[in-house]
Amino acid sequence: MTKPVVGYVAGFTAPEGKTMGHAGAIVSGSSGTAQGKQDALEAAGVKVGKTPSETAQLMRAILER
Repeated sequence: MTKPVVGYVAGFTAPEGKTMGHAGAIVSGSSGTAQGKQDALEAAGVKVGKTPSETAQLMRAILER
């Protein structure tokens, strides 16, 4: 990536095994969990906020550079 990317993954407080939305029918393994998605994004170099407000702070810090 040549530009900064900030992301946010919802669903950390959802009950384990709870299908969220239509895409839940096609995901499997840890890739379908909020933690699995966060790990994949971070491995790709994305800065991931743990809350919406932390995500906004990450964006602000990047934009102020």
